Amino acid sequence: MPRTDNDTWDLATSVGATATMVAAARAIASNADNAVINDQFAEPLVRAVGIDFFTRWITGDLAAADVDDEESGWKLEHMPDAMAARTRFFDSFFEDAARAGVRQAVILASGLDARAYRLPWPADMTVFEVDQPQVIEFKTTTLQRLGAAPTADLRTVAIDLRQDWPRALADAGFDKTKPTAWIAEGLLGYLPPDAQDRLMDNVTALSARGSRLAVEAIPDRPEQDTEKAKEMMRRATAKWREHGFELDWEELGFEGERSDVAVYLGNLGWRTDGTQMSRLLADNNLAAVPQDNDSVSMADTIYYSSVLGE
Repeated sequence: MPRTDNDTWDLATSVGATATMVAAARAIASNADNAVINDQFAEPLVRAVGIDFFTRWITGDLAAADVDDEESGWKLEHMPDAMAARTRFFDSFFEDAARAGVRQAVILASGLDARAYRLPWPADMTVFEVDQPQVIEFKTTTLQRLGAAPTADLRTVAIDLRQDWPRALADAGFDKTKPTAWIAEGLLGYLPPDAQDRLMDNVTALSARGSRLAVEAIPDRPEQDTEKAKEMMRRATAKWREHGFELDWEELGFEGERSDVAVYLGNLGWRTDGTQMSRLLADNNLAAVPQDNDSVSMADTIYYSSVLGE
């Protein structure tokens, strides 16, 4: 079912299910030989969501090769390494910000992100998690039942990012006079193009000089490739249905021309560097993800790290 401007979800439906899939990939990556990440909360959170398809994937009862389309440029098989590289990028971003003296962090669309519980934050760090109310409640309750405790002063902000989240963030104690480290992981593609711009406008308005921002973005593709990309995703997930999990992945994003992230942030005063997923994989000694000149693959995703002019 196509997205609507005011749709909502939990962690087993729509965009929420993608957060569960990413957590499942992190769980597999954490259990790999010579793992580059250690997310000890990923597996129990995925189990708690209860999507059988992903539970069987993390336990090895379901092999990615059995559900992947051989000719598709997008495969479940590539997810664990890709998410390991992505997780390492954002973990390192926060660690670098903390070393630089930043003591306020915001995780936008936090999903099943457990960084507030697993990263070695400084004792005086405050971490804000922003997401849909159902998502925040589920994760908070589940981690409490697991006996997990935040390693920072955690403030949850239960609100849709299409609503007045800056006010909600302020009500939770956010101080816009202090430098902040922001991340938007796996988010921009699920926002309408104008909402993507508003998000970056709002982040900028709330950021003191020296603030940092990390986001990921998929490179623009020609308009005529839109249907081709949708067909690729339909083929990539077709066999999922045979195993009891239905998700219209190709309908989860919003179409329309998007601003170039680096250019847009540059115009707002941010200094930005971008790194492709292919480079992150290589830097972490992880297997390469195939790239196809005819379409955009996971390896083409760009990871941006920005600093607001000082």
